[in-house]
Amino acid sequence: MADPFEVRMRFTNQLRQLNASVTSAQKAAQYALKYRDMAEDLHSCILEQLERNNMNTRANIMYFIEHFLDMAHRDGHADYVRMMQRDIIRVVDAVAPDDGSGAANVKVARKVLQALQHKSFLEAQAVSEIEEVLKDRDTAAQDLALSSSPTNGDALGDMPPSQTILAPRKSNAPPKLDRKQVEQRIEEDRERHKRLRENIWAVPQGEYAELDKLWEETSDLGDDDERMLAEEWAEWQLAHQNSCPHRRARATEAEAAAREKAANGKHSR
Repeated sequence: MADPFEVRMRFTNQLRQLNASVTSAQKAAQYALKYRDMAEDLHSCILEQLERNNMNTRANIMYFIEHFLDMAHRDGHADYVRMMQRDIIRVVDAVAPDDGSGAANVKVARKVLQALQHKSFLEAQAVSEIEEVLKDRDTAAQDLALSSSPTNGDALGDMPPSQTILAPRKSNAPPKLDRKQVEQRIEEDRERHKRLRENIWAVPQGEYAELDKLWEETSDLGDDDERMLAEEWAEWQLAHQNSCPHRRARATEAEAAAREKAANGKHSR
C-alpha cells in the first residue's frame, strides 16, 4: 500500500506544475484516479492549492477540474464528482475571491462552470446563482481599479506639501502581478485559445458522424432555398458553358440542332 503522505505530496506537486497543456491535466487526473481510495484526502489537496497559490495556478487548477471530472465520470468514480459538487462554492471563492485579486479569473470560473453544467455535473440553478456573484465581483474589481488610480481632484500631487506628507497611503487595491506571472498567463491563454480552435475544426469520429453533424446544423429546406438552388444551377451552367471556346462551340451546335429538330417537327406535321 502506498504511503498516504507521499501520495499527497506527489499530487500536490502535480497540481502546482499544471499548465495549459491537456497532458499535464490528464496526468494529474490519472494519478488521483489511481489512488481513489484516498479520494477525500486528494480532494482536500485541490482545495488547499486553490487557496494558497497565485492567480495563474488557480486558473490552471480550475481548468483541470473539468478534465478531472470528465475522467472520473467515465471511470465510474462518482465520489470525486460528488465532492466537487459539494465544495463548488469554495472552489469559486478561491479561484476568483471577492478582494479583487482574482478578477482575471472570473471569466475562467464562469467558463468552467458553464462546461460543468453542460455536462450535467452541476445544476443550472446553482450555476446561475454563482454567476450572479461572479458578475458582482467582476464589476467591483473594475470599480476598485478605477478608484485606486488618482484623479484630477484627489491626486496627491494637487495637495499642499504639508498635506502630501501627512496623507495616508492606504489602498485596498489587490496586489499587482509581477512581469513573469503576466507573461506566463499570456502564453497559457494563447495555448488554450489555439486548442479551442483545433477542437472547433475537429472532425467527429465515425463513418457518418460528419454528415450527421452537418444534417443537424442545417435548417429545413424551404421554397426560397429551392429557388436559390435553381438560380445558382442556372448560373453554374452558364459559367461552365462559357469557360472555354470548345464548350461554347458545343453549346452553340447543340442549341442549333435543337432548333433544327423543332423546325423539322413542325414541317412534318
